[in-house]
Amino acid sequence: AGALPTELPPHFRSYFSPKNQLCQRGSTCFVKNGATELDNLIGGYALCARADGKSQRTIEAVTSSVRYLERFLDSEGLPTDVTQIWAGEIRAFIIYLQRKHCYSEHPCNRPQEKVLSSHSVNSYMRSIRAFWSWLIAEGIVDRTPFSIVKVPKAQKKVVNTFSGIQLKGLLDAIDTSTSEGFRDYTLVLTLLDTGLRISEITGLKLDDLRLEDGVLKVMGKGGKERMIPFGRTVQRLLWRYISQHRPEPLNPRCSVVFLSKDGRPLTRNHVNNRMSKYGRRSGLQGVRCSPHTLRHTAAVTFLRNGGDVFSLQRLLGHTTLEMTRHYCEIADVDVKRAHQTASPVDNMEINNRKH
Repeated sequence: AGALPTELPPHFRSYFSPKNQLCQRGSTCFVKNGATELDNLIGGYALCARADGKSQRTIEAVTSSVRYLERFLDSEGLPTDVTQIWAGEIRAFIIYLQRKHCYSEHPCNRPQEKVLSSHSVNSYMRSIRAFWSWLIAEGIVDRTPFSIVKVPKAQKKVVNTFSGIQLKGLLDAIDTSTSEGFRDYTLVLTLLDTGLRISEITGLKLDDLRLEDGVLKVMGKGGKERMIPFGRTVQRLLWRYISQHRPEPLNPRCSVVFLSKDGRPLTRNHVNNRMSKYGRRSGLQGVRCSPHTLRHTAAVTFLRNGGDVFSLQRLLGHTTLEMTRHYCEIADVDVKRAHQTASPVDNMEINNRKH
């Protein structure tokens, strides 16, 4: 196969070293020198996933979930060799997750009384299932326990969104007299008008903006580009921020739109912390003050204002209509309010003396 690139990390190089070559004997696949142990395969998955163009977040989600599974199996004296892991081991891990208390093994946070949510369990298991799909594709194993083990479904929740009053309070809490405050004000309204993910807006570049056309380009999940329109208000705010308030980038070649006051690209944590700060300042209650809540609010408001579900799917970058339909269910909460205005009986001229 030739020499491996020297820049590969050691755990990647060991995955492809000659002593760990995959061997085929009939329909049974095995690897020499214990390389079918979970610990020896995680690095190989990360390398292949990166070569396939998967996002760093996806890679980290899968590798951390598989490491979690490995720690559990090892602590219980169960096999950690993928050729020996089957339905019983996977189901034991699912039950462990369903009973686990939040932060029970966290080095910094104190354990909580509540157990992991169904969404957390579902996320762990989907990542582990993806890892086994990779094992199949690579020919490391010829069967997957997920052929008979079903990933537990996540409980459907009504996603909280900002009300009009809450949004006004949030915006009023931002001091736009400073460049930093004007940046935050512009960022919040851009998120609300476009429904972008936090990773999409923090990665937005000047070349991605077509201010005169009111359109921006983003790279979404799975490396898929899409064009997103925005309104005249956001158009003016973005122009003013870029021309008057955007600081000089620390790196002259940096073209990211939203920068910190010292000229560095904003990070996810920075944006989340700023949103939390404004939420506390405005006294928001009953809803999480985060960029993702703005995305939910943008989607539901778009539908309430007459937008159609297919256009919303394209705006949000959803591959299927499944998640987009979820926003339709949230928007149906407005049916009661709409009925109060359009009630067939209340709008009839009925003689009230008969009541």
